[in-house]
Amino acid sequence: MSDSSVKPSAKTVFSNPDHFFAFGFGSGLAPKAPGTFGTLAAIPIFLLIQDLSWPLYVFWLVITFCVGVYWCDRSSRALGVHDHGGIVWDEMVGYWLTMFLAPAGWQWMLAGFVLFRIFDIVKPWPINVIDRKVGGGFGIMVDDVLAAVYAWLVLQGFAWWLL
Repeated sequence: MSDSSVKPSAKTVFSNPDHFFAFGFGSGLAPKAPGTFGTLAAIPIFLLIQDLSWPLYVFWLVITFCVGVYWCDRSSRALGVHDHGGIVWDEMVGYWLTMFLAPAGWQWMLAGFVLFRIFDIVKPWPINVIDRKVGGGFGIMVDDVLAAVYAWLVLQGFAWWLL
Protein backbone atom coordinates (compact mmCIF):
# COMPACT_ATOMS: atom_id res chain seq x y z
CA MET A 1 0.00 0.00 0.00
CA SER A 2 1.19 3.47 -0.79
CA ASP A 3 1.09 6.51 1.48
CA SER A 4 1.96 9.87 -0.01
CA SER A 5 1.03 12.06 2.96
CA VAL A 6 4.75 12.64 3.62
CA LYS A 7 5.90 15.19 1.02
CA PRO A 8 9.68 15.18 0.60
CA SER A 9 11.05 18.34 -0.97
CA ALA A 10 12.94 18.42 -4.24
CA LYS A 11 16.02 19.38 -2.18
CA THR A 12 15.63 16.19 -0.11
CA VAL A 13 15.22 14.01 -3.20
CA PHE A 14 18.04 15.58 -5.19
CA SER A 15 20.52 15.68 -2.29
CA ASN A 16 20.15 12.04 -1.20
CA PRO A 17 21.25 9.34 -3.69
CA ASP A 18 18.80 6.78 -2.27
CA HIS A 19 15.87 9.17 -2.74
CA PHE A 20 17.18 10.37 -6.11
CA PHE A 21 17.12 6.87 -7.60
CA ALA A 22 14.07 5.61 -5.67
CA PHE A 23 12.17 8.69 -6.85
CA GLY A 24 13.11 7.94 -10.47
CA PHE A 25 15.55 10.83 -10.93
CA GLY A 26 12.91 13.16 -9.49
CA SER A 27 9.96 11.97 -11.59
CA GLY A 28 8.28 10.65 -8.44
CA LEU A 29 7.92 14.23 -7.21
CA ALA A 30 5.03 14.75 -9.66
CA PRO A 31 2.06 15.97 -7.60
CA LYS A 32 -0.41 13.71 -9.44
CA ALA A 33 0.14 10.18 -10.78
CA PRO A 34 3.82 9.84 -9.77
CA GLY A 35 3.81 6.18 -10.84
CA THR A 36 2.81 7.19 -14.34
CA PHE A 37 5.53 9.85 -14.41
CA GLY A 38 8.03 7.28 -13.13
CA THR A 39 7.04 4.93 -15.92
CA LEU A 40 7.44 7.77 -18.42
CA ALA A 41 10.92 8.41 -17.02
CA ALA A 42 11.81 4.79 -17.85
CA ILE A 43 11.18 5.30 -21.58
CA PRO A 44 14.37 7.26 -22.46
CA ILE A 45 16.43 4.63 -20.67
CA PHE A 46 14.53 1.90 -22.51
CA LEU A 47 15.49 3.59 -25.78
CA LEU A 48 19.13 3.24 -24.75
CA ILE A 49 18.89 -0.42 -23.71
CA GLN A 50 16.34 -1.82 -26.17
CA ASP A 51 19.00 -3.12 -28.56
CA LEU A 52 20.98 -5.03 -25.93
CA SER A 53 21.28 -8.76 -26.49
CA TRP A 54 18.72 -10.63 -24.41
CA PRO A 55 21.33 -11.91 -21.90
CA LEU A 56 22.59 -8.35 -21.31
CA TYR A 57 19.02 -7.09 -21.05
CA VAL A 58 18.24 -9.75 -18.42
CA PHE A 59 21.43 -8.77 -16.59
CA TRP A 60 20.24 -5.14 -16.67
CA LEU A 61 16.86 -6.22 -15.22
CA VAL A 62 18.46 -8.25 -12.43
CA ILE A 63 20.88 -5.47 -11.46
CA THR A 64 18.23 -2.73 -11.55
CA PHE A 65 15.88 -4.91 -9.50
CA CYS A 66 18.54 -5.62 -6.88
CA VAL A 67 19.69 -2.02 -6.53
CA GLY A 68 16.02 -1.02 -6.52
CA VAL A 69 15.37 -3.22 -3.50
CA TYR A 70 18.22 -1.40 -1.74
CA TRP A 71 17.29 2.16 -2.82
CA CYS A 72 13.56 1.75 -2.25
CA ASP A 73 14.12 0.19 1.17
CA ARG A 74 16.50 2.95 2.28
CA SER A 75 14.28 5.70 0.90
CA SER A 76 11.09 4.33 2.46
CA ARG A 77 12.81 3.88 5.83
CA ALA A 78 14.23 7.42 5.72
CA LEU A 79 10.77 8.79 4.92
CA GLY A 80 9.12 6.54 7.50
CA VAL A 81 6.58 5.41 4.89
CA HIS A 82 6.39 1.99 3.26
CA ASP A 83 6.02 2.34 -0.51
CA HIS A 84 5.63 6.10 -0.64
CA GLY A 85 3.80 7.05 -3.83
CA GLY A 86 6.83 9.02 -5.01
CA ILE A 87 9.05 5.93 -4.94
CA VAL A 88 8.89 4.98 -8.60
CA TRP A 89 12.05 2.98 -9.30
CA ASP A 90 9.80 -0.09 -9.17
CA GLU A 91 7.69 1.34 -12.01
CA MET A 92 10.81 1.96 -14.05
CA VAL A 93 12.05 -1.60 -13.66
CA GLY A 94 8.51 -2.83 -14.28
CA TYR A 95 8.36 -1.00 -17.59
CA TRP A 96 11.75 -2.33 -18.67
CA LEU A 97 10.60 -5.86 -17.84
CA THR A 98 7.34 -5.35 -19.74
CA MET A 99 9.36 -4.33 -22.80
CA PHE A 100 11.72 -7.33 -22.70
CA LEU A 101 11.76 -8.88 -26.20
CA ALA A 102 8.99 -6.54 -27.36
CA PRO A 103 8.83 -5.71 -31.06
CA ALA A 104 10.43 -2.40 -32.05
CA GLY A 105 8.32 0.68 -32.60
CA TRP A 106 6.56 3.42 -30.70
CA GLN A 107 3.23 1.55 -30.88
CA TRP A 108 4.72 -1.34 -28.89
CA MET A 109 6.31 1.06 -26.41
CA LEU A 110 2.92 2.72 -25.92
CA ALA A 111 1.13 -0.63 -25.61
CA GLY A 112 3.70 -1.79 -23.03
CA PHE A 113 3.27 1.47 -21.12
CA VAL A 114 -0.52 1.19 -21.02
CA LEU A 115 -0.53 -2.51 -20.14
CA PHE A 116 1.99 -2.07 -17.36
CA ARG A 117 0.13 0.90 -15.87
CA ILE A 118 -3.16 -1.05 -15.96
CA PHE A 119 -1.73 -4.08 -14.16
CA ASP A 120 0.20 -1.90 -11.70
CA ILE A 121 -2.91 0.12 -10.82
CA VAL A 122 -5.47 -2.73 -10.79
CA LYS A 123 -3.13 -5.16 -8.98
CA PRO A 124 -4.90 -8.44 -9.79
CA TRP A 125 -4.28 -11.52 -7.64
CA PRO A 126 -1.65 -12.32 -6.36
CA ILE A 127 -0.20 -8.84 -6.81
CA ASN A 128 -2.74 -7.29 -4.43
CA VAL A 129 -1.88 -9.83 -1.72
CA ILE A 130 1.86 -9.32 -2.12
CA ASP A 131 1.40 -5.53 -2.12
CA ARG A 132 -0.31 -5.78 1.30
CA LYS A 133 1.80 -8.51 2.90
CA VAL A 134 5.42 -8.12 1.74
CA GLY A 135 7.36 -5.25 3.25
CA GLY A 136 10.63 -3.48 2.72
CA GLY A 137 12.38 -2.73 -0.53
CA PHE A 138 11.67 -6.23 -1.81
CA GLY A 139 7.94 -5.71 -1.26
CA ILE A 140 8.06 -2.37 -3.05
CA MET A 141 9.79 -3.92 -6.04
CA VAL A 142 8.15 -7.33 -6.32
CA ASP A 143 4.54 -6.26 -6.82
CA ASP A 144 5.57 -4.14 -9.81
CA VAL A 145 7.65 -6.97 -11.21
CA LEU A 146 4.58 -9.21 -11.07
CA ALA A 147 2.48 -6.50 -12.73
CA ALA A 148 5.17 -6.34 -15.40
CA VAL A 149 5.04 -10.12 -15.90
CA TYR A 150 1.28 -9.88 -16.52
CA ALA A 151 1.81 -6.95 -18.91
CA TRP A 152 4.68 -8.79 -20.63
CA LEU A 153 2.52 -11.87 -21.21
CA VAL A 154 -0.27 -9.81 -22.75
CA LEU A 155 2.16 -7.78 -24.86
CA GLN A 156 3.88 -10.93 -26.12
CA GLY A 157 0.46 -12.43 -26.88
CA PHE A 158 -0.44 -9.37 -28.94
CA ALA A 159 2.90 -9.59 -30.77
CA TRP A 160 2.41 -13.29 -31.51
CA TRP A 161 -1.15 -12.72 -32.72
CA LEU A 162 -0.47 -9.58 -34.76
CA LEU A 163 2.94 -10.29 -36.26
